[in-house]
Amino acid sequence: MWFLLVTFYVSPVYSQDSAAAEGTEKPTPKPVKNTFESVWIIDNQTVMVPIKGTFELDIQHRFGTWENGYEDFFGLFASSNIRLGANYAPIPKLYIGVGITKYNMLWDANAKYAIVQQMTDNHWPVSITYYGNMAIDSRPADNFQNFSDRLTYFNQIIIARKVSEKFSVQVAPSLSHTNVVNGYYSEPGKVSEERKHDHFAVAVSGRYKVKEAMSILANYDQPITKHKSGNPHPNLSFGLEISTSAHAFQFFVGQYYYLSPQQNNMYNRNDYQSNQWLIGFNITRLWNY
Repeated sequence: MWFLLVTFYVSPVYSQDSAAAEGTEKPTPKPVKNTFESVWIIDNQTVMVPIKGTFELDIQHRFGTWENGYEDFFGLFASSNIRLGANYAPIPKLYIGVGITKYNMLWDANAKYAIVQQMTDNHWPVSITYYGNMAIDSRPADNFQNFSDRLTYFNQIIIARKVSEKFSVQVAPSLSHTNVVNGYYSEPGKVSEERKHDHFAVAVSGRYKVKEAMSILANYDQPITKHKSGNPHPNLSFGLEISTSAHAFQFFVGQYYYLSPQQNNMYNRNDYQSNQWLIGFNITRLWNY
């Protein structure tokens, strides 16, 4: 915890302009750019909100866990999960989008808003962004008693700092909510007394640029809420990102499979201590109009 506080609030590492040091007019403070190269950092959203008029397509893919080894070729031939998404920035600081995930044919509508942006003069030492979504399970009606049983929600506050031109870090507490808590295993509409409807968690993520267009990524998701049974496992993930002005490709290993943040946080069954790792990738493509 002390490390995070020091990281967020140390003085800026940007070099001082020589003219400013001699007493001439200082540069006008501006928002810090490119805290991250993508709206995604592995399984989590970053603090970034693209500029007005940006349209984005997302392709996210997760293979199965590699614990079975060659039997399913280290998870590559196991059952996979895929999400297709589209997002648009209609006004400055706001991003809205929709997506569909293969698992449970889950449709989601999401929004992200940049509340505060880190400034070059350190007047604001961090960027703060809100992210939220509502997801609808679109499987056949015999899986549910009521329409509301299909709905789940996710809310997150993302706090990030670009510490240097190479290193950025963020902390993101979240709240997941599901209307029917059944662990996906009990009778349709039957509420389990073993699990709570609300689940708190926190994610810590970082990026380090090794080259202009290449970065190392790391992420850790820690469950906070304790349920009577079926508590989810944490998620530990590491990856590599290759980016251009309009593309970002992330290749990584971790535990999260569901591609829905509320499902991942509430129901993750993969344990990194039991060698339950899986391979995944994210591809994003941006257009600006």
